[in-house]
Amino acid sequence: MQEHKVEIDLDGKILSLESGWLAKQANGCVVVRYGDTMVLVSATMAKSAREGIDFFPLTVDYREKTYAAGRIPGGYLKRESRPGDLETLICRLIDRPIRPMFPDEFRNETQIVCFVVSHDQENSPDVNAISGASTALLVSDIPFENPVAGVRVGRKDGAFIINPTYEETQASDLNLVMAGTADAIVMVEAGANELSEEVMMSALEFGHGFIKKIVAGQIKLRELMGKQKAAIVVEETDGDLVSKVTEAIRPGLADAMRIAGKQERSDAIAAVKETMTEKFNPDGDDDLKGTLGGIFHDVEKEAMRSMILDEKKRIDGRNLNEVRNITCQVGYLPRVHGSAIFTRGETQALVTTTLGTSSDEQRMDNLEFKGTKSFLLHYNFPAFCTGEVKFLSGPGRREIGHGMLAERALSPMLPDKETFPYTIRIVSDILESNGSSSMASVCGGSLALMDAGVPIKAPVAGIAMGLIKEDDRVAILSDILGTEDHLGDMDFKVAGTRNGITALQMDIKIEGLTHELMETALGQAKEGRMHILDEMAKSLDTSRTEMSKYAPRITTIKVPVDKIRDVIGPGGKVIRDIIDRTGVNIDINDDGTVNIASHDEEAATKAIQIIQDLVQDVEVGKVYMGKVKKIMDFGAFVEILPGTDGLVHISQICDRRIKKVSDEIQEGDEIMVKVIDVDRNGKVKLSRKEAMRDEAAAATN
Repeated sequence: MQEHKVEIDLDGKILSLESGWLAKQANGCVVVRYGDTMVLVSATMAKSAREGIDFFPLTVDYREKTYAAGRIPGGYLKRESRPGDLETLICRLIDRPIRPMFPDEFRNETQIVCFVVSHDQENSPDVNAISGASTALLVSDIPFENPVAGVRVGRKDGAFIINPTYEETQASDLNLVMAGTADAIVMVEAGANELSEEVMMSALEFGHGFIKKIVAGQIKLRELMGKQKAAIVVEETDGDLVSKVTEAIRPGLADAMRIAGKQERSDAIAAVKETMTEKFNPDGDDDLKGTLGGIFHDVEKEAMRSMILDEKKRIDGRNLNEVRNITCQVGYLPRVHGSAIFTRGETQALVTTTLGTSSDEQRMDNLEFKGTKSFLLHYNFPAFCTGEVKFLSGPGRREIGHGMLAERALSPMLPDKETFPYTIRIVSDILESNGSSSMASVCGGSLALMDAGVPIKAPVAGIAMGLIKEDDRVAILSDILGTEDHLGDMDFKVAGTRNGITALQMDIKIEGLTHELMETALGQAKEGRMHILDEMAKSLDTSRTEMSKYAPRITTIKVPVDKIRDVIGPGGKVIRDIIDRTGVNIDINDDGTVNIASHDEEAATKAIQIIQDLVQDVEVGKVYMGKVKKIMDFGAFVEILPGTDGLVHISQICDRRIKKVSDEIQEGDEIMVKVIDVDRNGKVKLSRKEAMRDEAAAATN
């Protein structure tokens, strides 16, 4: 197969799409290159449709190869293993815009595999993996014909930047990842520093212009080498059966959809389904079971959407822009550092904040970042929150994604490390779920931070918006339920303060969202966010001035950089001794910042004094209380500061002449001495008799 290459100019930087000579046994493969960052993306399809399923079996895998940056993996195994959180998040980032673009009736197992094979430490591979996945599918015989592309938009000094470098992203007040087709935006993932809805819309419009250019490049590559698309085998549905089943279940489903309570509604829907099965499939035929399940889903979806579009009423009776009842409670858990219970309708989150020291920071080692992370938000979704029974295991892709969204929403409001030198961990345990538990985690997280006494810049709230669209009929829904999410066309989450947006996430199931619809959704979301902030403020509207008595107290002092080694000591001997003697935790930074953490104020004060003594310079003429460390024939060595000894010559011990030092002082004695000289080599000369004279003179005066 001949190799083909298409180059696309993105504001002066070239994005290239290459295909034709790598991984030729996959249905489609493309290498995306931007700078010296390269992602190899393959798309593979099973030969036949998977039987007995009513969903599209798509799998997306993204892996970063450490060799891409010229590194060998850390750890014992020395090879790449299970995906980390960042790789998992990027898998979701690729899946979300790609999945809605496949035909509804397609059931062949399909896998997209993305390998980062070169990384220049400047350009992020994630958005290019989105474009690569679309291109690999487009040039293959897999029935995918509506290409999408991904870009990142940054903003510095009011100007937008397309695909900013890591350094530019760090300096931006916006980190927006978006994907779209030539006609509309299909996915958004953003973090921002309280930006207005107007700025966000401008950023989306800016990014969409470059998406169109990348999509055009994909189409050009397909024209050069694209394969003929495989035909989709669609089983004929018995039209008579569809009519009979629809007629039988439509009234019952329409009534069930008007039941406000989630559990009662689910029971009513299950009863209708059971009646349908008994009537139309009494023998339990598996093929017929799948057919009936598809018909039932379509009728259920049509019943809900018709009620919203025709009657402007929702499942639980709310108006389209109405937010469910909210209750908040803070300080619920007595021994944690900060806690909150946030309940909105039938969604409830128990959120806690725990404060730690720099030793609690998470170590990060991936292609994008190597270092430590001091703010963590972990989201858990146990099965009981939806009344189900499932094995309790580690977090899945959804939980990692929801946690990162909430973390992104709250992080711009945290104080800097100089102001608040703590490691902060938030845990959101979802206790009930019926719509937007991630946004409940944002609201509960904000309250838990304030309850813990973290001086956040402003409270943050989040709301999930939905969309029902049939031709020209459109309904935008505030604070969507789980069913409205499942049967609707959009899940649009917006988090922020009263001043602006801090996080944004959008997924749609239709082929795109127009500028006008998104603008309307953002405006309606702002109204809902302000209402939620008002409700949160009734419980707690600002951070507590005092932290929990169970939280560690961190005191920060500065020492000269050239004195750090004196505090640490050879092999860490000195700092370990301070910790053993006082029971505190001590962290020392390269700039001389020392953080002392302890629950005991007296112990912290003692540790601070020891450290200050260690770094204190000896002053000529100053009197010190010292401890005799060693007796020699010619004098005594006295420790006047931790780790600093000086010599008291035998002639300086007292006013009279003595034959032996031990006639006057013994090892272990504490004596007053005066510094009479420090030579160029740092050797300290002391005098006991001078200190005694000064003491006598002071007593006389």
